[in-house]
Amino acid sequence: MPFSLKRNGSFLGVSVLVLILLASAPSAAQEAPKQAEQPAAAPAKAPVQLDGKTLFEVRERVASFSPEERARAITEKLARLSRDPLLRADAITTADDELTTDIVAGDLVLMVVTERDAKAAGKPRQELAAEYAQVIRDAVLARQREYSLRSILLGVLYMLLATVALVLVFRFMNFLFPKIYGLLERWRGTVIPSIRIQQLELLAATRLTDMLLGLVRVVRFVLVVALLYFYLPLVLSFFPRTQGYAAVLFGYVLTPLRTAWAGFTAFLPDAIFIGVIVLVFYYLIKLVKFLFGEVGKGTLTVPGFDAEWAEPTYKIVRFLLIAFAAVVIFPYLPGSQSPAFQGVSLFLGVLFSLGSTSAIANIVAGVLLTYTRAFQVGDRVKIGETVGDVMEKTLLVTRVRTIKNVDVAVPNSMVLGSHIVNYSSSAQSHGLILHTGVTIGYDAPWRQVHELLISAADATQNILKDPKPFVLQTSLDDFYVSYELNAFTDQPATMARTYSELHQHIQDKFNEAGVEIMSPHYGSLRDGNQVTIPAENLPKNYQAPSFRVLPWEPPKSNKPE
Repeated sequence: MPFSLKRNGSFLGVSVLVLILLASAPSAAQEAPKQAEQPAAAPAKAPVQLDGKTLFEVRERVASFSPEERARAITEKLARLSRDPLLRADAITTADDELTTDIVAGDLVLMVVTERDAKAAGKPRQELAAEYAQVIRDAVLARQREYSLRSILLGVLYMLLATVALVLVFRFMNFLFPKIYGLLERWRGTVIPSIRIQQLELLAATRLTDMLLGLVRVVRFVLVVALLYFYLPLVLSFFPRTQGYAAVLFGYVLTPLRTAWAGFTAFLPDAIFIGVIVLVFYYLIKLVKFLFGEVGKGTLTVPGFDAEWAEPTYKIVRFLLIAFAAVVIFPYLPGSQSPAFQGVSLFLGVLFSLGSTSAIANIVAGVLLTYTRAFQVGDRVKIGETVGDVMEKTLLVTRVRTIKNVDVAVPNSMVLGSHIVNYSSSAQSHGLILHTGVTIGYDAPWRQVHELLISAADATQNILKDPKPFVLQTSLDDFYVSYELNAFTDQPATMARTYSELHQHIQDKFNEAGVEIMSPHYGSLRDGNQVTIPAENLPKNYQAPSFRVLPWEPPKSNKPE
């Protein structure tokens, strides 16, 4: 055959094209996205149950019935079938068809086993159907045995035995616990001693015995409740119809116990960490207490730090250490990271910050009052209008007992915001000056008045002889001279009684000397009037003078005769 260039050219082009396609096929295959074969989704499982117990599971659909609907229908049929008292287990058989195998009980078709069921189970259809039928027969036989008369009679017998055992245990407890009560009563104050630390009695023997008696009574009550609680589900478990309730009742106790044990084991590492932190801060606080105690005793001195500041400063430092320890421990507490715990913490923080403004102000004022040394417990003070002895200083209030034995609780913020008069701070070192004033007419010599006032002070109890009392003339008024007596005392707690006695002696001394106290001043015609001195200080033959009327005399002339 003659060779044609045109034909050979076409053949050559086709050959080149084929070679290009063959060469590019592997790269195209590499460039194409690799479709990974997705494993077929596992069919859903639906359990077939009888009396709450799973017999087997179905996975495939039959016509329009899903696995769940098939399982529900089979479960309902088995429940009706098991309640038939005349049913014989060997009546449950299988019947083969071309594509399915039926499990029947007489004329009732319980379920249909298909080829898809067999394929899903990995077994031949007839074998799978026979296995399901045997499982159903065993379940029906077991239920018939459980609900048989013999089973019920055995349940009654076991219930009676359990009841007798419970009664015997209760009778034994009624015999044992009174014996224990009597033994503890006989040991009161003898075998059971008081708990002491050196000479400090922490817990008296009588109180300890009462606590032990209360503890034994609580143990008895707990035992009775526990026995009754376990008796009830035990009796319910003897009867098939109530076995489910027994499991529920046991679960109420066992489930929390399992959860608590699991939580405890999970919390154990954090508990060890918390224990170490508590131990470290406990001994740190003891060290701080020792140091501040030595400062308070004067054994250890710190320049610029007063000894009386030791105890309040220790309390502040202890509070800060405890707060810091709580902050360190908080993240390791169980449930501290839960939103509920955090929400409650946030709520409490907001509530505390909004509702404790005045309380925080009083606490801060109490701390400042401690370091200002304005007063101490036992001092006679005047805070605002309240005068009395300081009985107690706390972080919130200062309690003052007045001379009328009235206890007044003054908020520390009010104490800090008002002026404080302390009558006791200088009484021992310099003496407290008690002062009182009298007004005496110009007719009385002032030196005599000074002597009378000082003698009245010397006659008064709790007035110091050294420094000596002194008198000041404070003003020269229209009708009288104002005198102020100043006397020293080191007993500010008896100020009211001392003032009263001082005033009594002033009256006595002036009356004995025949000097009238013109306070308040008198406006009267002296001639023909009784003097104001008390009668017991007047002469026995004293009579009020009468009015003197003198004849009028003309004025004498100054002219020389």
